[in-house]
Amino acid sequence: MVFRAPVQIDDLNRLSQGTLIEHLGIVFTAAGPDWVQATMPVDARTRQPYGLLHGGASVVLAETLGSSAGNLCLDTSRQQAVGLEINANHLRAVREGVVTGTARAVHVGRSTQVWDIRIEDERGRLVCVSRLTLAVVPMAAPA
Repeated sequence: MVFRAPVQIDDLNRLSQGTLIEHLGIVFTAAGPDWVQATMPVDARTRQPYGLLHGGASVVLAETLGSSAGNLCLDTSRQQAVGLEINANHLRAVREGVVTGTARAVHVGRSTQVWDIRIEDERGRLVCVSRLTLAVVPMAAPA
């Protein structure tokens, strides 16, 4: 188990309120000992002008999953995981419905983490693969 404690899905969704995550309709749905899953609708909020799922929306879903998972591995009173680099390969167009992303740990170290995120359509077909590298940094003192 890479997470410090069992994942509370309701807590993740509560933290998302009032953020880009909520605005795009991303909802955490499931988790295991080393993975986290969320859904995102393909609708007016997440489509590009040609009617397809926007690649940037897929990257937001991937970063959301990986960063959330990364922070679940840490004592967030002392440290936080922040995005260092993300890449994404968009493999299949989606016009409607819901996509589901799953982040799995590749490496959870003291100073860096690497997460693999796979996004699938409602038929289980791969839409996007992404890899997110996080830096583990000391928690900043409140301003």
